[in-house]
Amino acid sequence: MTGQKNKGGPGGQKRGGGKKPSKLSWGFLAVVIVIYIAVAFIDPVLAKKAFGIFSGILMQVVPVLVFVFFLLFLTDLFIKPEKIAKYLGSESGVTGWLVAIVAGIISSGPIYVWFPFLSEMREKGMKTGLAATFLYNRAVKVPLLPLMIYYFGFAFTVVLTVYMIVFSVAVGFLTGLVVETGDENA
Repeated sequence: MTGQKNKGGPGGQKRGGGKKPSKLSWGFLAVVIVIYIAVAFIDPVLAKKAFGIFSGILMQVVPVLVFVFFLLFLTDLFIKPEKIAKYLGSESGVTGWLVAIVAGIISSGPIYVWFPFLSEMREKGMKTGLAATFLYNRAVKVPLLPLMIYYFGFAFTVVLTVYMIVFSVAVGFLTGLVVETGDENA
């Protein structure tokens, strides 16, 4: 699968943003709405509390989603598959691993909002192992390092951070091997 566009999952379906919601997705949404309405009739206070929690989570997620979709827009506009292949593709070498590590560390927001972006990048030629490395390195949070040093000490923080970065590459490499072997056998 080196240098080829990702054709997607079972049956050659395209992954990522181009896929329409399935009937199952709409059915799930309908069931959730019906449950909210039923709870509102049974216990209006509980429904109001649940809606308040939902609204709070939505307000936290929307700005990050807007940012990620803006990145997707910029990616489609300016970044060509050849660039992705050069810096994050199968021939990217050490540069690709470094970009994945640094990008994972500096990324912010909930992890699940990065999935569409990574899916789009994979469709443009990003190695699966680099996507896994990016996701693994999301655990290293620069703003929290001083707090970690305060509670656990400098040596512990440095050793843990270095281990996390090293193992992110190991996990990315193994994930790439397993997924690409699975794609070839499919």
